[in-house]
Amino acid sequence: MKLSRIVPLMAAGLLILPAAAMAKGMPQLDFSTPLTLSQVVWGAIVFIVLYIMLSKTGLPMVASVLEERATKIAKDLNEARAAKASADAGMAEADQATAKARAESQAAINAALEQAKNAAAAQAETLNARLEKQLHDAETQIAGARASAMSAIRQVASETAATVVTRLTGLSPDPARVDNAVASALAARGLG
Repeated sequence: MKLSRIVPLMAAGLLILPAAAMAKGMPQLDFSTPLTLSQVVWGAIVFIVLYIMLSKTGLPMVASVLEERATKIAKDLNEARAAKASADAGMAEADQATAKARAESQAAINAALEQAKNAAAAQAETLNARLEKQLHDAETQIAGARASAMSAIRQVASETAATVVTRLTGLSPDPARVDNAVASALAARGLG
């Protein structure tokens, strides 16, 4: 507010106040006494001088402090935004590095798995070949043993039949005839 507006308002207030104060019984505001009037005038002069001094020196200093503070706050906010942008860029870079490391480790795992599968397949192939050879050898041995057993069965069966016929009849049978009968009996059963 300008000084030219304040002074008339104060003067009007000073003129109205004594009458109201006297009506209500406030003798300290009785302006008919010269002491009260001089105190009020000097109070108004001191107030006006202080107001002028503060408006010319104190208030501009307060305004400059407020402006300086606003500038510092704006600067700090800009620095914080720049730091946040830098941190965000660092986080993005870290995320990219992490993703790259994951991809590389997954590729290494996949390569190791493929290598292990190939090694296991090669080992299984070697074992299968060895087992196949052992199985073939065992089948050959079984076939030889079967052939040997079959020839032994024919001989044992012929000898057994001749012994049974001799004990039952008391006569010795013809070995060629017993051998033919045993051969036909073994052939009928699929053993001959």
